[in-house]
Amino acid sequence: MAKSLKKYFIGIVPDEPLRREITELKLAIQERFGYKFALKSPPHITLKMPFLFNENKEEQLENKLRRFFGEEKGFSLEIEGVGSFREKVVFLRVKYPPELPALQQRLVTYGKRHLGHQIELSDLNYHPHLTVAFRDIKKGQFGDLMAFLRPRFGKQQMAVRQVSLLKKASNSWQIQNNFDLME
Repeated sequence: MAKSLKKYFIGIVPDEPLRREITELKLAIQERFGYKFALKSPPHITLKMPFLFNENKEEQLENKLRRFFGEEKGFSLEIEGVGSFREKVVFLRVKYPPELPALQQRLVTYGKRHLGHQIELSDLNYHPHLTVAFRDIKKGQFGDLMAFLRPRFGKQQMAVRQVSLLKKASNSWQIQNNFDLME
């Protein structure tokens, strides 16, 4: 069978109603500013940036991830405030416990050993966040966007009980599978 490489990434997707609230915030940004790229994926905190994987071996990937995450404990974090990477990415700030970067580093190591992933710069410079606008932010509108966002999202608690594998389908990312963490 020929290889069929598809794009995947691994992230923490908030449960409802928080997922809907963040999506509604992205929709408000689209309505006010016309920015739409952040709507191409569900709200998430990335653990492993997009990577190519043979779609024909997707079930094996899922089984390995299920085993890995099945041995990891859940935790809680807070989402509060707005931040940015220069004027190119705007995100909701994540206040996280030490468990989050530790989980990400274990995943990176596991991916290298068991999934054939390369360790990339983004794996080493981990900065957990929830993106609400990127790529299509127009020069001169950054300040307006930040002012628009600041009063629209209050402090939120989030229990992390599962991690998602997302797959690119057409021009958007869809949840392919969810993996439960230990209680």
